[in-house]
Amino acid sequence: MKTIRFGIIGCGLMGREFASAAARWKHLTGMTAKPEIVAVSDVNPSAMDWFEAPFSTTDYRELLARNDVDAVYVAVPHNLHASIYIDAIQAGKHLFAEKPFGIDLAAADEIMEVIGDHPDVLVRCSSEFPFFPGAQRIAAMVASNAFGKILEVRAGFCHASDMDPTKPINWKRQVATCGEYGCMGDLGLHVLHLPIRFEFDVKNVRAFLSKIVEERPDGRGGMAPCETWDNAILACEAHAGFPMILETKRISPGDTNSWYLNIYGTANSAEFSTLSPKTLRTMPYKQGEPQAWHSESLGYSSAYPTVTGSIFEFGFSDAILQMWASFVDEVAGNSPKFRCAMPDEAFASHRLFTAALESHRTSQVVEVS
Repeated sequence: MKTIRFGIIGCGLMGREFASAAARWKHLTGMTAKPEIVAVSDVNPSAMDWFEAPFSTTDYRELLARNDVDAVYVAVPHNLHASIYIDAIQAGKHLFAEKPFGIDLAAADEIMEVIGDHPDVLVRCSSEFPFFPGAQRIAAMVASNAFGKILEVRAGFCHASDMDPTKPINWKRQVATCGEYGCMGDLGLHVLHLPIRFEFDVKNVRAFLSKIVEERPDGRGGMAPCETWDNAILACEAHAGFPMILETKRISPGDTNSWYLNIYGTANSAEFSTLSPKTLRTMPYKQGEPQAWHSESLGYSSAYPTVTGSIFEFGFSDAILQMWASFVDEVAGNSPKFRCAMPDEAFASHRLFTAALESHRTSQVVEVS
């Protein structure tokens, strides 16, 4: 069993999710490599207390300078992506990065240029939802051309975590730290990961962006303006000619954390949502036969085998573990069973988000470069 020694830069929610996945590694079967968290870094010293790493520092550069760190996971506000990602790559550390992979298109371009200069460094981006069994089945259907001619694609990631207008403001509400993309940058790669992988390239977009809550408590007894977009609906045309409706929403009534992907075609259609994580709906079509949706209970099936029985449920923690299994497997020199989001896929999302901002500003359809 090969050990990949990891450092974590940014010890918040997702850093803890990775540490939890590493602690569950024996849940996986047949792996030839495992992660070991040897160092953590955060500007807030108390954020590191939860971790049981041999080394901790408030200066991430000290972490990157260590010879006992093979790879890093970086989960920090978007305005820090370019500087820390570039420093990590130039330090020769394999990088698992958070979306949107830079605060804007220019930052993403800088990161991509440095990746090109360091071909020996593996860089992947976080997107766990495609590892759900239903999403994996849809990916297999696309690979086997099961849909026939694609008629329409709908995909989204919606939650209602910001429904409460008294929720205190955070960095995701500020352009300086989150970027002008707002909810698109923070949620959009989850939505676009599979459509981009399927080569459903976007030709143009008409964007509808919403700022719903104008200000929130600042934590000091006052109110602060919310500068970023809460919700986004992108009506896109694919180069192949079919429409794609993509949505990212922070204020979506009733949605706790709902990711979905629906593909409709002349030979088959499929719908999957984490609202019903065990259910895959398909509608195969043959001329002259009834058009009827089929609902299949998937149980527990995964790209990387685990000790869990097939009759049980698959959930968010399982998707996180599968995603990390893929990255660790690839760092170890193996061909992953399902590859994590690629840098060029993240960069493609930036091109769409940049065009979406222009579309909303002008109220016009904008070509995606």
